[in-house]
Amino acid sequence: MDWLTIALLLLFGLAFLAAEVIFIPGTTVVGLVGFGLLAAGIWFGYRDLGSATGHVLLGGSLVVTGLLVYLGLRPKNLNRVALTQVNHARVHDVRHPDVPPGTTGRALSALRPAGTVLFQEDRREVTTRGEFVSAGAEVRVLSIEQNRIVVEQVHG
Repeated sequence: MDWLTIALLLLFGLAFLAAEVIFIPGTTVVGLVGFGLLAAGIWFGYRDLGSATGHVLLGGSLVVTGLLVYLGLRPKNLNRVALTQVNHARVHDVRHPDVPPGTTGRALSALRPAGTVLFQEDRREVTTRGEFVSAGAEVRVLSIEQNRIVVEQVHG
């Protein structure tokens, strides 16, 4: 095999290793392909160009690979792919209802026995104890049972 083919094997092997370490860490396949190309280039260098040239190719490849790993594992480069942001969002806890008993609202849909009620600016799915409440009627929260807001129509 001529020296140009061996040089291209080494060049592409180093390029794949650089892509694995610096740009897309954790994919493994790209790194294995790069390592395979690098090993093939060194092996062909020993076989076709002699042991002195093979030693030079091996040493040079080790130095460049070590430099790539060093550059890829620097904290600045790791921070680009590591999760560094903290999520401070919260989930609404149904054990602490935001519509306490006694709150009044207006039925947006007919409650048969379930439907939608508007409490100030908040729309909530509610249920009655079985009675029918027409749309537009004023309702009051009786209780919170498990995940359900139980209401009754306000007469008056």
